[in-house]
Amino acid sequence: MRYFAHRGASAYAPANTLPSFALAREMGCTCYELDVHLSKDGHLVVYHDYNLGTGTTCPLDVKDAVWEDLRQCRVLHPFDPNITVRPPLLHEVLPVVMEELELLNIEIKNDGNVYPDIARTLWRQLNLFGPESLTKIFFSSFDYPTLLALREIAPAAQISLLTRQFDPEQARALDACSVHMSDKRITKDIVDLCHAEGREVFAYTVNDLYTAHKLEKIGVDGIFTDAPDVFFSRGSNLPPELREKYISK
Repeated sequence: MRYFAHRGASAYAPANTLPSFALAREMGCTCYELDVHLSKDGHLVVYHDYNLGTGTTCPLDVKDAVWEDLRQCRVLHPFDPNITVRPPLLHEVLPVVMEELELLNIEIKNDGNVYPDIARTLWRQLNLFGPESLTKIFFSSFDYPTLLALREIAPAAQISLLTRQFDPEQARALDACSVHMSDKRITKDIVDLCHAEGREVFAYTVNDLYTAHKLEKIGVDGIFTDAPDVFFSRGSNLPPELREKYISK
């Protein structure tokens, strides 16, 4: 069973920020998940929502904003209003997670094709990190046309079907390496079919051992979790001062 730090250690630090990914690494993670958007001036911004107004100091739509404005925004800590960090760019996150990296799942945010050039921009930037890095990175999106576009742009890309309703034909059309679904929607039949066709199955978002064990019993290969310390002894023993070091950067 693989354990992906969902937006980093997002139960303890602001999701999709450098402190969140650094804390996940300290907890023992070697697999991570993050979300990317494309700013108006072509920067790959790591954040979850399309608008930075929720949980930040800036009511900006990423698609309409330039990086100079976005970098002034501050992500508010969910547990401490005095702790703030800015949304990072993808090229800033990669060095944080690359050490001992096993897998990185990049979820491409592109509902309604709001970022027409995001697949090409993403693939071009990641190639700057070298072919070896690309073997550890795979791509997912709830926007199926975006994944089809990426497959056409990058035949060698590792693509995952992220879906709320499993369609085996979509997985086949993408030549998907894995299928990602809510833990509440995954069934043993889906897992068995995916495995029969050489695909792994990953579930989101799981923060307790009971659910993880239940999924493992039906063959699920990995989970996305906000709380990696639940699954890693290094995280359980992490001293409070080290947590504070990362959430207050």
